[in-house]
Amino acid sequence: MAFNGDNLADKNQVVVVLIPFPAQGHLNQLMHLSHLISSHNIPVHYVSTVTHIRQATLRHHKSIISNIHFHGFEVPPFVSPPPNPNNPETDFPTHLIPSLEASMHLREPVRKLLQSLSFQAKRVVVIHDSPMASVAQDATNMPNVENYTFHCTCAFSVYVSFWDKMGRPSVEAMHALKIPSLEGCFPTQFLDFLIANRDFLKLSDGIVYNTSRVIDGDYIDLMEVITGGKKIWALGPFNPLAAEKKGSKERHSCMEWLDKQKPNSVIYVSFGTTTTLKVEQIEQVATGLEQSKQKFIWVLRDADKGDIFDENEAKRLELPNGFEERVKDMGLVVRDWAPQLEILSHSSTGGFMSHCGWNSCLESITMGVPIATWPFHSDQPRNAALITEVLKVGLVVKDWSQRNSLVSGSVVEDAVRRLMQTEEGDEMRERAGRLKNAIHKSTEEGGVSHTEMDSFIAHITK
Repeated sequence: MAFNGDNLADKNQVVVVLIPFPAQGHLNQLMHLSHLISSHNIPVHYVSTVTHIRQATLRHHKSIISNIHFHGFEVPPFVSPPPNPNNPETDFPTHLIPSLEASMHLREPVRKLLQSLSFQAKRVVVIHDSPMASVAQDATNMPNVENYTFHCTCAFSVYVSFWDKMGRPSVEAMHALKIPSLEGCFPTQFLDFLIANRDFLKLSDGIVYNTSRVIDGDYIDLMEVITGGKKIWALGPFNPLAAEKKGSKERHSCMEWLDKQKPNSVIYVSFGTTTTLKVEQIEQVATGLEQSKQKFIWVLRDADKGDIFDENEAKRLELPNGFEERVKDMGLVVRDWAPQLEILSHSSTGGFMSHCGWNSCLESITMGVPIATWPFHSDQPRNAALITEVLKVGLVVKDWSQRNSLVSGSVVEDAVRRLMQTEEGDEMRERAGRLKNAIHKSTEEGGVSHTEMDSFIAHITK
């Protein structure tokens, strides 16, 4: 979408430019943040490639996106191969790397956009995803442009990386925690990509997290010590705390099925947009769900490609013969885009088996739903540790030390039963409910998250 100067009222205006990393979990978080900032009457400019702007707006939970200016810039064509679930080295979505590398070509159009906005606005505030630091680097040389780094995961996971580098010193907030290693989280190719951005991160004027001090306040405090006085804002949760009410025509068919189930009786199973399960793992999950005799909704899709609009259809993942027929009264397999926030906020949903991407963790926590953790790559193993070890609102399905092994049907069955049918699971649901209430309270007038957002808005508009 083209930008035109009339979008700005006058030279006294402050505008915000958001630059997400081009993968669904990142696009989504900064879309949510766009709404939060624009609700303060601040014009927001959301920048990505043409393909990823289309993806972000197509999948967003809100049907109306007002006061947000989208800038889809052309980048060189990139290959968009299908995901490879049989990669022996890592579950990381290496098939997305060409699209990530192509997005580095956004630097020049972003520079021109910032220049154009800086002539017309009193101040331009850039918030860029941490791996997009090199794309936003020119902001540093413009007199009325400020530059903030956005970390798309919890402060706990970011702090653990620093704590590792410091040789894991004795810190009270880390006492007796079982912290998974970084081994297997990222392939070398992606680590090189992150390292290339590292020097540009030093240029930022502050750091923004999609978390709340209610969730990991100790680790935000620890990060403030490490960053040498650089201001940190925990502005989350970005996602809405109640799912948008939709008319019956707009609702996904799985919601009608959920309406007919008992409270807290359904486990929602989804491993996110960057995970493709191996054929034999799909069979084991199917077996475990069937044997658990527990109501379930299972989202079974291929991982996103770099270009989700690629002409070649995503392959349909096969289930064991007769499975869907056998479980038709017990569960539902969803093969299209599932309305995750709506599912998690539904009173019938009592548990979530998840890959522990930070979006999914936050959505589950804010809806009061405990998590059966099954991490695959990136920050997921450490997010899972926050859920199970620190917040104690979840249990382990797959331990990171066993990441290369197949999870058997009996392990899946046991995890589902523990979460959904035992006193231990009930206690987790209770804790998750208390955490949800504390988070919701923190976003009300006078609450810690509300105050933090007010402080950030005051800071950028001063």
